Amino acid sequence: MDDSPTRSEPDGPGEEPDGPDPGVESGTETDDGSGDADLDALRERVDAEYDFDDFGPEDMARMSAEEWDAAFDPDTWITGDRLLERVEAELKSRIARREVFGLLERVREDGEERIVVYSDEGYAIVRPTGEVSGRGTVLRDVEPIVALAAMESYEVPEPPADWSLPHPDTVPEGTGEFGNLMIQVVAAVLTIAGGALLGASVFTDLEGVIAPAVGLAFLLAGVFLFAMVANARLSDRFRSEEYRNRLRALREAEERPDFVPVDGEVVTDENEDG
Repeated sequence: MDDSPTRSEPDGPGEEPDGPDPGVESGTETDDGSGDADLDALRERVDAEYDFDDFGPEDMARMSAEEWDAAFDPDTWITGDRLLERVEAELKSRIARREVFGLLERVREDGEERIVVYSDEGYAIVRPTGEVSGRGTVLRDVEPIVALAAMESYEVPEPPADWSLPHPDTVPEGTGEFGNLMIQVVAAVLTIAGGALLGASVFTDLEGVIAPAVGLAFLLAGVFLFAMVANARLSDRFRSEEYRNRLRALREAEERPDFVPVDGEVVTDENEDG
């Protein structure tokens, strides 16, 4: 897993980050107006190449810095406090649906509010400009969410009242018990039918090899299905235990992990009004 930050920084006080020359940066108006024309062409290409109705981490990964800046132009995308509010609501909804694993905070640092999401393995920081930085799976989950929330046409769902991560003791051992039960019923029927065919070929006057072959096939299929159910239950139990352990690690931590580069205070309704 590549846990390096996604935004490059200057290597030293006298060096500039990689990117186009500031004098010919996309969107910079020149005497002949070619800068605006180039920016409009880039935006049209981004709109044509990326499906923002189904925007995911893979699309975000192949987006260049110039395409990202063009997509998040303040004149065409939602930015500022409204963007943070939409991102916060979308993240709460996805955390409630267990699509994002992490703790969500809205913090104020250096006079600017930011959305911070972090887990035991990574983090993501969302700024009012739409810039996202961080590392790990949390970053890959948050990046497409910011892109969706920044679109005027996207309707952000209202998060439930109890949106936070569950208590470790409330996580069930596994899921899909109805499906497992159905597979077990089929496996039992195949096993009984296979055993009956094999028994009939041994203790009766059945001739030929068709009945024993079909019986053996049914028997093997039944054993295979029983083994598949057992493996699925063990996998579910393992994933549930791993999920509970991660939840316990987050609950037992008294502060943000050291790898989260944020020291600002958490913004709540009380201190925001004050």
